[in-house]
Amino acid sequence: MSKNLTLTLIIVGLALIILTTFILKKGRISEKHALLWYAMSILILLLGIIPNVFTVISKQLGFYVMSSFIIGVFIGILIIITMALTVMIAGQKKKTTLLIQEVSILKEEVENLKKSR
Repeated sequence: MSKNLTLTLIIVGLALIILTTFILKKGRISEKHALLWYAMSILILLLGIIPNVFTVISKQLGFYVMSSFIIGVFIGILIIITMALTVMIAGQKKKTTLLIQEVSILKEEVENLKKSR
C-alpha cells in the first residue's frame, strides 16, 4: 500500500475519532451512536496502521489493487452503518407510536374527568 494511502487512512481515522468525540461532548448524538462511529474509525485506523494484514486479506479475497479493497471496505462500513441506523429508526418509530397512543388515552381520561365534574 502506498504511503499516501496509509497516511490518508490514518488522518481520516483520527479525524473521525476527534469529530465523534466533539459531537458526543456537545450532546448531539447518544453514546450508542458514538460507539458505532468509534468502531468504524478504529477499523479505518487499523487499515492505515497495519496495512500488511489487510494486504494479505485483500489478496486472499481476489483484490489486485489495495485501493479497490479499501473502497470495498468503506462500502461495507457504510452498509453496516446504514443497517444499524435503520434498526435504530425503526425502534424509535415504535416508541413514538406507543407514546402517541398513551398520550391519547391520557387525554381522553382527562376529558372524561372534566365532563364528570
